[in-house]
This record gives sequence, C-alpha cells and structure tokens, in this order.
Amino acid sequence: MKVLVCISCVPDTTSKISFIDNKSFNSDGVQYIIGPYEDYALARAVELKESNSDIDISVINVGKESTEPILRKALAIGADRAFRINQEPKDSMSVARYLKKFIEENSFDLILMGKESIDYNSGNVHHLVGAMLNITSFSPVTFLEVDGDSIIIKRETDIGIEKIKTRLPLVLGCQEPIAEWKIPNMRGIMNARSKELKVLDYGEADSVISFDNYNVPTKKDEVKFFDKDDVNGLIDELKLKNI
Repeated sequence: MKVLVCISCVPDTTSKISFIDNKSFNSDGVQYIIGPYEDYALARAVELKESNSDIDISVINVGKESTEPILRKALAIGADRAFRINQEPKDSMSVARYLKKFIEENSFDLILMGKESIDYNSGNVHHLVGAMLNITSFSPVTFLEVDGDSIIIKRETDIGIEKIKTRLPLVLGCQEPIAEWKIPNMRGIMNARSKELKVLDYGEADSVISFDNYNVPTKKDEVKFFDKDDVNGLIDELKLKNI
C-alpha cells in the first residue's frame, strides 16, 4: 500500500504573531512546526507501517526551502521519502492543484492530511483534492484501521461518531485521537539524513483568493477584580461598559 501524507509548515502555537504594515506576515523569530493535525496523520501512517512492512510512506509539502526541516523531521519519524513542491502555499485551491498534479504522477492508495492547517484553518484541501481526482474523501477522521482489502474509519459528525467501512483509494482529513504524536529518536534522525528529499517545480498555480490586509485582535482590557461582597461595584462597572 502506498500512503501519502500531506503536511503543512505552520508557526508554533507559542510564537508571537505580527505583521509588516498589515500586508505580510512577519516571520522574524518565529519557530515553524509540522501542523498538529498533520502530525496525527503522519503518526497513524507510521503505526500502520509498523504493523505491515509492505506499506510505503511518502510525505509532501508545498513550500520554499525553509520548510525542509519539517520534512526531515517527518523522515525521522518514519516516512520513507519526502517531496517539496517549490512554491508558496497561497490558498487552498492552489495547494490542492499542486497536490492533484503530484498524485496523478505518483499513484497512491491512501492520502492522509490534517483536518485543517492551524494558520488559515480552511479545512477543505482534502475535499478539494478528492473532488479533483474523483476519490472519496472523509473528514474529520478520528479512527483508521486496515481490514484486509477494506478500510474502517470513524469520523465526527454533528450528531455523533460515524463508523464507515469502505475501500481504497481514499483521501482523509485526520485529527486526534487517531494516533499519538511521535517524537523522532536518534536512530530516526540519523537515518533521515540519507533518505530522499526531492524538490519539484510545477510553476505557478492559479489562486482564487487574495489577501488585502492582516490585523491582530484588538488588545483586551485588563481584568478587574471585585470583592465577593461588592456587588454594587460590579454592577456599576458593567453599566459603564454598557453590558
């Protein structure tokens, strides 16, 4: 079975976010990581490989050279090879078009992604790729198991958990608790240095969204505390705030 895990390169959740003239993201001092939901997808792929040595795992990212450290980390965790499409990920549609082209050139049985990236949170790349390739897609998937020629998944819906038994090929958007995040060990880190990381140039893909400006949330007022017996003081303050 050939598995493709699509990973995004996103700012660490502890990084301070700022913008340059509200026009572009300020990357100075920002630590980048594999998207947390893609980390779950990768971890489940590696778990499947550990129970079935015939499974082959590729990882792919749309991004510039600065994203290669996260691909090396994915290789250290257990992926067999990595690919980088040498373009900036401008929006969901352009990313989906890049992935479609790559998947058409390199047939895969199972395509795993996170349910969404944590920078733009669009949550629709997996469905776009599935529609472009005419492959069934599901999200958010919280359970994945291989049962002979079939795949068993569970996904969250508005009315509960849905259990589905289906066949490959599939595109899945993953989230916890599908697997536990994996931390690369020293052996994996050393092996990752010799694994293939191939750079692909597909040219510019058409974007359907352009960003006019960025803004950070307005700074909130400091919290004001009241004594438990000062009910009137609390009421007066709420009146001043028109609450």
